[in-house]
Amino acid sequence: MKALLLYPQFPQSFWSYDRFMEIAGLKAAIPPLGIITVAALLPEDWEIRFCDRNVKLETEADWQWCDLVIISAMLVQKPDFHALIKKAVRLGKKVAVGGPYPTSLPQDAMDSGAHYLILDEGEMTVPLFLEALSQGKSHGIFRSPEKPDVTLSPMPRFDLLKRDAYLMMAMQFSRGCPFNCEFCDIITLYGRKPRTKEPSQAIAELQALYDLGWRGSLFIVDDNFIGNQRNVKRFLRELIPWVKQHNYPFTFITEASVNLAEDDELLHLMQEAGFYAVFLGIETPDQDSLQVTNKLQNTRNPLIEACRKINQAGMLIYAGFIIGFDGERTGAGKRIEAFVEQTSIPQPMLGILQALPNTALWNRLQTEQRLVKGVGATEVGDQNSLMNFKPTRPLAEIARDYVETFWTLYEPQNYLRRCFQQCLNIGSLKERKQTMQFSPGQGLRIVAQLIWLQGLKRPEIRGQFWRQFWTILVSKPQVLNMYLGLCAAGEHFWEYRVLARKRITQQLGYDPMTASAPPKPEPVLVKLS
Repeated sequence: MKALLLYPQFPQSFWSYDRFMEIAGLKAAIPPLGIITVAALLPEDWEIRFCDRNVKLETEADWQWCDLVIISAMLVQKPDFHALIKKAVRLGKKVAVGGPYPTSLPQDAMDSGAHYLILDEGEMTVPLFLEALSQGKSHGIFRSPEKPDVTLSPMPRFDLLKRDAYLMMAMQFSRGCPFNCEFCDIITLYGRKPRTKEPSQAIAELQALYDLGWRGSLFIVDDNFIGNQRNVKRFLRELIPWVKQHNYPFTFITEASVNLAEDDELLHLMQEAGFYAVFLGIETPDQDSLQVTNKLQNTRNPLIEACRKINQAGMLIYAGFIIGFDGERTGAGKRIEAFVEQTSIPQPMLGILQALPNTALWNRLQTEQRLVKGVGATEVGDQNSLMNFKPTRPLAEIARDYVETFWTLYEPQNYLRRCFQQCLNIGSLKERKQTMQFSPGQGLRIVAQLIWLQGLKRPEIRGQFWRQFWTILVSKPQVLNMYLGLCAAGEHFWEYRVLARKRITQQLGYDPMTASAPPKPEPVLVKLS
């Protein structure tokens, strides 16, 4: 069997870092772990070609060569996902699909013509698909209510990646999250019981990346890295001697719940292992909204203190925020602005609440008949899509809150000030290379571009850029790579805030920053004879 594995293109989004990738000479932030894990589950005698379409497009020769096309996608990749299915069908190729999008909404893939739907987690359903193929079945839907034991998961096919095209490499230690946030689809897809790999298994994956020549940042893409704290501590205790023995070849970033700040031992272990950053789901500083959405882990201790403690443990904070929760009070955006300023979080991901399919929020809104017809789950896109349900406060107010807040947060002077302050806030790094890493070529390219773009070209930030640059260089040089990387990412966000405003304006029919309601139509003048 000749299988062409495709990963669809992402639209321009908060996380696409388009302008930063251009500056750094890269193509994409992280590789797709799911589909290269599926590749490891396929028979050894199959011929495989893999294309991440965010890095390089497949050729027409690839299409002619293959017998089977396998596509994995998330909701946000919808347009390219459907285009690929339809092209494969038009060329007479069999199509198998999987990933979070088809798993949540299988009918969409079927409507576009997919022959095989390999849903849920591949360790359980790829074998079912292979059995159906061996029996000559021309189509099928393969599901499993059971969750796989990830200690038996194969090592992803890292060798298939064009590794020098990515900002970071990626690995996964666990799946699932113990919490019950109403809006989150992670627990729907992967369950509330975090399943972890064995420490030796995870170390073997790191060794494989090391042997392939990777050096630099590595994203542990777990939905909640600290969901199973006992097992993650076991992993970290084995990771620390490995990174020391290999002279700290990787620095790590991951996602975690904010209760990370409650565990001093865990913070210390992550610091010793070389974690330089963590993404936190803060969502909102409004305690009543956290209660409504059942994110109770964020209500146990003051969020600002939690952020400070994580900074002191040597980690940069990325964070997600959401506008539009039920019962939300006017001014939610301003309160998020104030929180971000107090914590100096450089890159707050701000989104408008969406009801994702099969979540507790989706089910509740469906019962309350508040889902908007014609704006269903397949219209859920990037963080600047309008709501697909009827909110409890005026949509125009929410849209204005979102656009004004995003615009203010990513005003260049505000952004650079937070980058600078966050880097100063980060606690002792000791002797470890615990910071964002770039190759010498990438580093020189970024510095040259920054000197031109921010040190010379932009008069509104020129002085600020040089003052902050020299302060970091003199007082805290160990975070210089991190600081320059954050500055370079600003070029993406300053373009993206314009796009986000444009997208909301197109959906509303007016610019929410200049009008609080749709403009009234001009009166029609009738000339009387």
